[in-house]
Order: sequence, then structure tokens, then C-alpha cells
Amino acid sequence: MAQIDACCTLDITKEEADRLLLMFKAIGNPTRFEILKFLITHPSCITGDIVDYLPIAQATVSQHLKVLRDAGFIRGEITGAATSYCLNEKNINWFKNTIKEIF
Repeated sequence: MAQIDACCTLDITKEEADRLLLMFKAIGNPTRFEILKFLITHPSCITGDIVDYLPIAQATVSQHLKVLRDAGFIRGEITGAATSYCLNEKNINWFKNTIKEIF
């Protein structure tokens, strides 16, 4: 088994590690990963747009959106009777920068 270089240290708090793991878990699901890819090219779309794109029920899409929102990848804004979803750029940048720091 390869040994990790002992001189490399990771300056990350437990809270940041927990946040990072939650985000990895969220995008580790193929459906949620597809939703993120869809939101990259279709910003501010509503749940129905995602339902039309994916071959799954609206309730299942809503569950996946909740996981992505709780992990910080997306945010939702209520517009009338619907919620528009888009990427949470601030949190995505944090995720990318933290990954860069680790690797």
C-alpha cells in the first residue's frame, strides 16, 4: 500500500471536513450529479423542468433537490407557486478551492 507523504498537512477544521463529506455524498449519487449538470446549462429552472429532463417522478426529483440544497450546491428562490433552482456559486467555489488545497 502506498504511503502518504508525512510532510503534507491539511489545514481543515472538523466542521469543514463534515461539510466537504456532505457535499461529496450529495454528488456521489448519479441522479443528483445529473441534476447539477442540468442546472449548469439551465439556470433558474423549476422542478418541472428537471422532471421533464429526468425519467423519474416529481417527488423523487424534489427529494434529490433537497439533498443538493442541504449540501449547499444549489439554492431555491420561490417565484409565485414554483421554486426556481440555480447553482450556489459561493459554496461551489468553496468546494473547488478546498479540493484544490487537499490535492
